[in-house]
Amino acid sequence: MKTAPTSFPRWPALPGLRQIVVVFLISLLIAWVTTPVFQSPFWLVLRRTTFIAMVMLLAFTVSGTWRLQWLPRWIPHWLVRVAAVCLLAPFASLAAYVAIAGDFMSFIKANNLLSGFATSTIFALFFGPLVAVAAIKREDKQRERADRLQLELEKSALEREVLDARLRLLQAQIEPHFLFNTLANVQALVESGSDNAAPVLRHLIAYLRAAMPRLNDADATLENEMQLVSAYLEIMHMRMPDRLQFELQLAPELKDLRFPAMALLTLVENAVRHGIDPGTEVGRIEVGGKRDARSGMVTLWVADTGIGMAETAVPGTGLTNVRARLQACFGKDARVDLHEQTPHGLRVELIFHSGAKT
Repeated sequence: MKTAPTSFPRWPALPGLRQIVVVFLISLLIAWVTTPVFQSPFWLVLRRTTFIAMVMLLAFTVSGTWRLQWLPRWIPHWLVRVAAVCLLAPFASLAAYVAIAGDFMSFIKANNLLSGFATSTIFALFFGPLVAVAAIKREDKQRERADRLQLELEKSALEREVLDARLRLLQAQIEPHFLFNTLANVQALVESGSDNAAPVLRHLIAYLRAAMPRLNDADATLENEMQLVSAYLEIMHMRMPDRLQFELQLAPELKDLRFPAMALLTLVENAVRHGIDPGTEVGRIEVGGKRDARSGMVTLWVADTGIGMAETAVPGTGLTNVRARLQACFGKDARVDLHEQTPHGLRVELIFHSGAKT
């Protein structure tokens, strides 16, 4: 097993490679411009300018890391950094010229070196603060960008938590609605004295054992949902074998699609309860789904040949929650469409983009 190479973190007070390269390029430009002023070889001016600039860069980075406790709090930190650069400029220039002279006394006796020292100091005090202020502004922009990104990440995480809480609340409203309606159907079957009461009850118990662990399953898929729909319709078919037929047809590529648990089952339950059950004729329920390869839009449907929707009917709790949960999972563009069928019946379509998630 390979181990990752050990990395040694850079001490925060030391300048980074990018800063060093930028300062060297600035030194190169200043040396090229000021060489005629000093009347010295370019390489000598460049060496002296680079040394002074690097010392000032070190003062800039160190003062940005340390916060002197004895300074009044009302003094802005950027002013401290600029002052540190200006303070080190004469000493860096002095050190550069003393090194050229060989010792301090030789430097004092050389008039040309003294004038060069004064000129270098003036240039350092002019260019140093300008570069320092520009660097501080750039750091502030980077810090603001990082803070803004962090805020967006925290906001996104908070929105995700709110969304999860909303989904749990909506699902909590769906669960008792489904369970009570199913138990009411079993009660009606038992009270009617049907011979299918005992088999249906056994199938219901087996169904609930399979369904209960999935009621709060955040990773439920369409394949899980179709299994529950199939089990529910089998139970309803046993209850009214001569009046209910059904067909399931889900495109294979949609089986692993994440889908709100119990949402499709709620529509099937409504189709049985409000469409097939009140009628006297043989009814048929079709449940299916497909995806448009070009647009990526997914369409799921529950169609029945029951009595249809009355003109005065309004969407109930189940349908309202299905729409809310669908939009919470796939975005605000997800919708629930209701279509009357000919000669009678209702088709409910869930339409959403499989890649859209809030």
